[in-house]
Amino acid sequence: MLTTDDGLDTQASVRRANLRRALQLVFRSPGTQTRAGIARATGLTAATASSLVAELIESRLIVEGEQAASTGGKRATTLSIDASHHLILVLVIQPLHAQIALVALDGTEVDTRRVDYTVETRDRTLDAAVTEVAAEFGKRLLAAGVQLPGTTDGRAVLESVQLKWQNVPLAERFERILGTPVLLVNDVDAEAIGEAGREASPSGYRLFIHLGGGVGAAVTLDGELAPGPRDRAGEIGHVQVVFGDAARPCRCGQRGCLESAAALGPMLGDEFSDAMDASEIRALVAGAAEEHLDEGARALARAIKLISALLDPTEVVIGGPATELGPRFLDRVRRETEYPARGTAQVPVRYADPRVSLSAGAAQAALTSALGVRWSPEQLRAASTPRP
Repeated sequence: MLTTDDGLDTQASVRRANLRRALQLVFRSPGTQTRAGIARATGLTAATASSLVAELIESRLIVEGEQAASTGGKRATTLSIDASHHLILVLVIQPLHAQIALVALDGTEVDTRRVDYTVETRDRTLDAAVTEVAAEFGKRLLAAGVQLPGTTDGRAVLESVQLKWQNVPLAERFERILGTPVLLVNDVDAEAIGEAGREASPSGYRLFIHLGGGVGAAVTLDGELAPGPRDRAGEIGHVQVVFGDAARPCRCGQRGCLESAAALGPMLGDEFSDAMDASEIRALVAGAAEEHLDEGARALARAIKLISALLDPTEVVIGGPATELGPRFLDRVRRETEYPARGTAQVPVRYADPRVSLSAGAAQAALTSALGVRWSPEQLRAASTPRP
């Protein structure tokens, strides 16, 4: 199977890099790409392109399709993604339940299931669910992406307040069960990856802000996550943005943190929980005090203005349960981010795209980690479980 760790510039690493280039071209244009097209796009010889295609077919990553339209000579055979064998497991872990999806290489969903648990039974239930998947699909599993709230280096959960985990080697634990590589992804990072995948060729910085029971952020550059050297980029919830008498106490012990004003609990009331579905959140929004929503919008806008002045992002995306706050909240954030200073420009602010599924980002991260390729926007939207 392809590896994305090429190490030294050896003949084998060059071969793997060319395989990834060829595979990405098929992923970008499935059903229309050909061997000749790969040779033209890569500058490789026709014989080398044919050799790469043969290896990708043997690895059950691509398949031959119909013949392409004639251009005057022999009609070329088109190439498509092989969706019949390899699967990506996506596990979205939340405090009291997890969503599981198996995604084919073309981004289509093969199987979904949900498991519920308590804090006490969470570990046993997750291990049992992963063991069941391994028994059913083990030989077909290419990689697994595990999405969760908290900081992670891709291998261990460094800290998750919501899950009450600290320094948990979760990837290693699941790899022992699955026998396939496992990548851990922070939930906000995963949402940001999913949003970046909306565009075929994303460019520039994009700031993604998740508002739910807490506040988190992630930055992508040209569609790739920019996590920082200590895997803690985006921890903005406890940055002070409200001062004086207006500063509320925060659960961290300080006052005036962004989370103390712009998390959904302070805006919607203590009844809010990340476990709520969209209809329950909308019911809370309907009864929420407008002054609390306005306070949250002002605090969020201050953070956006500061970060935007530094990064100059192409846009700011608000995701998580906050997408149910409606147009009034978004309009207030937009008004509060306006400032007429010379040399500045208004940064577009929008809600996350509802067509991007909850677990699409983790699926994309696992695919890239395993094969070094990306889905097209259409394929990414098809991946994994739709939002509730």
